[in-house]
Amino acid sequence: MSRAFDALLAVVLTALSLAVAGQLGHVQPEAQPVDAIGYALTAIACLALVARRWFPAVTLAVTTATVSTYLIAGYPYGPVLIAVAIATYTVVLRYPVRRAVLISGAAMLVLLGHLVFSESLLPGLLPGSAWIVVPFAVGSAVKLNRQAAAAEAQRAADDERLRVAQEVHDVVGHGLAAITMQADIALHLLPTKPSQAEAALTAISATSREALDELRATLEILRDRAPLAGLARLDALTDRITASGTLVRTIVTGEVRPLPRAVDLVAYRIVQESLTNVLRHAGPATATVRVGYGPDSVRIEVADTGPGGPFTEGHGIAGMRERVTSVGGTLAVSGSDGFRVVAELPA
Repeated sequence: MSRAFDALLAVVLTALSLAVAGQLGHVQPEAQPVDAIGYALTAIACLALVARRWFPAVTLAVTTATVSTYLIAGYPYGPVLIAVAIATYTVVLRYPVRRAVLISGAAMLVLLGHLVFSESLLPGLLPGSAWIVVPFAVGSAVKLNRQAAAAEAQRAADDERLRVAQEVHDVVGHGLAAITMQADIALHLLPTKPSQAEAALTAISATSREALDELRATLEILRDRAPLAGLARLDALTDRITASGTLVRTIVTGEVRPLPRAVDLVAYRIVQESLTNVLRHAGPATATVRVGYGPDSVRIEVADTGPGGPFTEGHGIAGMRERVTSVGGTLAVSGSDGFRVVAELPA
């Protein structure tokens, strides 16, 4: 497509320049009439644009040298100068700034060379240099805009990768924590209480299936083809944790109402990650989940009765903090008297 466009551009500009070349003498009587050599120089300068994408510097050199020769010969100014402008614009887009400045500066000196042979050196500097300066400025603006768009696209891609990583971490981490807990119970009970060990293994089977289902649902969410997880699924989440050996109580206060989609997902993930941490680190503890609906916010609190003590923020807590910040909320985590997470989310 680009080759065809460049060829069409070169042909159209050549046809236009050749068509009006013979008429330019009427408005520029001091210029030499365009003869066969003038027509040839015009055609060469315009047709060189066919190679502008592949050899930008060479194209600018050819067009500038040809047009400068055309003007030194005394032929009239005309559309052939557009070839120089297009070639300069291409150089700016294709090369780093410093190199583009050097190439364009050299082209300007060559283009203005014809003024040395004329009586209008100073008056001709400004309009002559404009054929280089203006396309250089336009090309620089277009290039900066493209770079900004590319940087924004890269940031969006990075944000999307982070979102995917957080979703997968929350889903897989929660499921594996529950499975690990049940597997430890089964190994402990298998020699003496095989029936209870069988119940733990059954729970492992159920939890793994649920984790796979939620992972599939998460992948569907990322394709925007399934509803997001939210506090409406809180009971199912706490039931799974309770089945894994940690009793969970849920307390809801305030007037329950639909939350914004992003806030609802963050609230659910905060509870999920917090309960997963309880399974991993709190031992034989119970957990309490409190959801408080305020006039313009929702408060999520998850606390357990574990031993507490100092803790290090890992990927899970860092992910929770990023999620909460993304919706304009705040997060507090403490471990002095059991593990406790409090999130305030705008709603």
